[in-house]
Amino acid sequence: MSKAVVQSVLDRLLNLSRKNREDYNLVLTRYGIERLLYRLSLTRHADRFALKGAMLFMLWMNQDYRPTRDIDLLGFGEIDQRVLSDIFREVCQVNTVDDGVVFQADSIKVEEIREGEIYQGQCIKIRGNIGNTRLAMQVDVGVGDVIVPEPTEQIFPTLLDYPAPRIRVYSRESVIAEKLDAIIVLGLRNSRMKDYYDLWALVCNFEFSSQTLTEAIRATLIRRGRKLPENLPSGLGEEFAAADSAKRTHWKAFIERAVPGQPVLELDDVLVKLRAFFETPLGALTGDSFPDLYWSPAGPWKKTDR
Repeated sequence: MSKAVVQSVLDRLLNLSRKNREDYNLVLTRYGIERLLYRLSLTRHADRFALKGAMLFMLWMNQDYRPTRDIDLLGFGEIDQRVLSDIFREVCQVNTVDDGVVFQADSIKVEEIREGEIYQGQCIKIRGNIGNTRLAMQVDVGVGDVIVPEPTEQIFPTLLDYPAPRIRVYSRESVIAEKLDAIIVLGLRNSRMKDYYDLWALVCNFEFSSQTLTEAIRATLIRRGRKLPENLPSGLGEEFAAADSAKRTHWKAFIERAVPGQPVLELDDVLVKLRAFFETPLGALTGDSFPDLYWSPAGPWKKTDR
């Protein structure tokens, strides 16, 4: 590991954080995530995972979206603690270009992720270094979900001029389906404001086919053993923000913390947009055929002429 490379990396990351007015530690973590993904992409295990979570939005939106310190992946095949420990030990030891980062294979710890009593997957913790600067990496690996349409391979954007990870990624439709599932399950108890923000960002910036979206939602709910909803879930209704005054407070606090540059965005306006978006696919869930409609960025649904 070249000391000159280490110093160059640290200097350039510091300059980036100053230029973009971002927290330096978050920039360091983002760089660590990028380089860990690159190492994973070089191994024989790359096809056993698909990227999900907040890092996807950096890929899709071509910009920093909301800060994250974790990598979220869906794992395929046999995924247990021993298997993951072996895989990521190999990832840490892969030969690669000198990018200033060293990941400590002997630091790997794997433990179950549980939300309440529901098994969620495995959490992998890895220590790394850029010279004397420490990195604390966390990789959350989920299991058992379905991706519709199937994952595609994409190139992940890099902060510096080092080789980019080429990785399989979730479809936008399945990201939406999984966040909708959380909204359905949690109902009025939902405090996951990031899900509402992510859904709003997706429906305002991308186009969708009602048929593909409905298929993704249906596949996710069935795979997770849910009853297909016949009505709009309470987590999307007008009562969601009205029933608990703390919801709007939580929303404003989330926006200020996670996306401080976001122009004024009210929770009620987000709910209106999401109701317009989900009305069509939710209405088709329990039927035998799905309407063939097209959602342009920000909507509304229209008959497709393509």
